[in-house]
Order: sequence, then structure tokens, then C-alpha cells
Amino acid sequence: MSRTHCLQFLIAACLGMTLLACGKNDTPQQKRSTATLVSVAAAETSTLEIREETVGSLEGLIDPTVSAEVAGRVLEVKARPGQRVKKGDVLVILDPTDLALQRREAQAEVGRIEALLANQERSLERNQTLVEKNFISKNALDEIHTQKSAYKKELEAARARLASIEHTGSKTQAVAPVDGIIEVQIVSPGDFVSIGSPMMQIISNQRLRAHLPYPERVASRIKPGLKVRLTTPTSPEEIISEVREMKPVIGASNRAIDVLADVIGQENWQAGASVNAVVVIGETEAVVVPEQSVVLRPAGDVVYVIRDNRAEQRIVKTGLRQEGKVEIIEGVKAGEIVAVDGASFLTDQAEVTIQNTAPGQEKAAS
Repeated sequence: MSRTHCLQFLIAACLGMTLLACGKNDTPQQKRSTATLVSVAAAETSTLEIREETVGSLEGLIDPTVSAEVAGRVLEVKARPGQRVKKGDVLVILDPTDLALQRREAQAEVGRIEALLANQERSLERNQTLVEKNFISKNALDEIHTQKSAYKKELEAARARLASIEHTGSKTQAVAPVDGIIEVQIVSPGDFVSIGSPMMQIISNQRLRAHLPYPERVASRIKPGLKVRLTTPTSPEEIISEVREMKPVIGASNRAIDVLADVIGQENWQAGASVNAVVVIGETEAVVVPEQSVVLRPAGDVVYVIRDNRAEQRIVKTGLRQEGKVEIIEGVKAGEIVAVDGASFLTDQAEVTIQNTAPGQEKAAS
């Protein structure tokens, strides 16, 4: 055999041994790759709420109209639509000139009558002395007493009229009766308003009412006093209220009952906004698993129970779904270990490799 043939034989032998070694190393790798990687969790007993959900609307219960309490011309409008105001803020200022003149006239009348009364008292003192000396008759003194009493009554009436004018004068500044937002501005500077003329419309969120439509099938299950959780797009906060009452008539257009709940003192909640509601009808104890564990198969909903590193397919009957958990009515018992992540890749009796197993679950799964 030539030297060249010997070299070719040696190279072929080396390649064959290398391939053989690679084949031996690949066999375990191929076997290990057939197991599906999954995470697991234990089916557990948990308390679930029995809920009824709906979307409704918010109604403002306090939406006063600010009207003129005195007649006059509008001098200044100090608030605009969309502006948030506090109770007592000045909204509109009316011309106080006419009332100022009336006040001066009333003050003058009070002063005139006070002067007459003072003069009558001095006259009474003088005539009292004359009667004692029998210079005049007692009848004359009685007339002076009567005139004094009349002046006193006139003074009371004049002072009352002055107080009324001063009180009316304070009404030339129209103020906000509640905290709220200006919805409509009705008057402008230069307008003349009479008593009772509307000037501003305010919407207040101090007290709102949620109208919650529920289908007639749940009418017998919802009762006043039940807890209701409310959220709205205008606020990040969830509030807890309760069912205040239920309208007795079912709507002819939507066949729904109107459930009412009050929202009090929530700054970011707005009348007219939508509201999401969850009425908690009751609670129940149930076996639950993570929602990733429930997989849809041709046979229906299934859960894969892990035993001895193998997946056992169980057809289950599901119920409530809350906070990432699914109620299992039939098919799985509390304490059994089920596949979570990776469950959708499993088949019945598939071999699995478990990762991220909580203490105590690894032993149960294997």
C-alpha cells in the first residue's frame, strides 16, 4: 500500500470516529429536548365574589341657577364657563347706584323722624311741668304722649326700610351658592336684569347619582344596601358606595331596571360622565386555578394536572373569572398541581420539565 493510500485511510478513520462520538453525544440531547418546559401552581380554595357588572351614567343632584335678586344693569362678569368656583365667590356685579340713592333717602327719613321725636320729648317735659302747675289741662299732655308714640312707630318703620335697602344692596354682587363649575354664562356686561332673571348655571360634583341599568333577569337579586364599586374615566380612584334604591318600573326600550347609587364629595367625578359599576351580590368558596392553566381543546376546556413529570389532561367545567383566577366547578380538586405557563403546548401524557416551582409543589408534581 502506498504512502498516499495510508494517509487517506487514516483521515477517513479519524472522521468516522468523530462522527461516531458526535452521534453518541446527540442522543441524550435529543431525548431531553422532547420534554415541554412548564411552570406549575397548586389549585386552591378561594373566596370569590358573585358580581353583576354594568356601565351607567352620572347625574348631578346639585346644579343651581344663579339668578338676580335685585333689578339692575350688569357691570362686570367675574366667571366664565368651565371655571371652577368656590362657595361665596363673586360671579356677577350689578350697578349699585339706584340702591345707594334709596339708602341715602332712607337714612334722611330716619334722621328727620329722630329729630321730630327728640323735639316731642322736650315738649313733653315742658308741658309736664305746666300741668303740675295747672297752667294747662291734662288733655293737652295726653295729645303730646300720643304724638310721641306715633313718632316712635314711624321711626321703627323708617329704620326697617333702611335695613331692607342695605340688605338688598348687598345683593348687587351675585355669589356662588355651592362649590362647582360654571356650565353656562347667560348675561354679559351692559345687560339689564330684573328680579329672578337667570345669570349663571353651575354644576356641582358635591353630590352625584349613578344610574346603573341592569337586565331584568337580575332584578330579584339586587337589593338596597348591597355594596357597589364604581369607577369613571375622569378619575383614577375607585369608590365604594351602596345601592340606594331601585326604580320600580322596567324600561320599555331596554328591558332594564334602574339601580341608583350616590357619589358624595369626589372632586374629579363629573356629572354626565359614564360610570362602571360592580354590584357584589354575595360570596362563594370555590376551587380556582390561574387563567393560563385553562386551555381550549376540541373536547372543551381542559387543565393539565402534573404528576410524575407528566401532564394528565382533565376536561373541566369552569365558572367565575376574577383577578386572573378561574373557578373550577368539576375536573380538578384543591391541592392538585396544574401547568400554568406552557400549558397550551401540552397534550395528554406529555413529558414535562418544571421550572420556577414553589417549595412543596416540586415534590407533589414529581
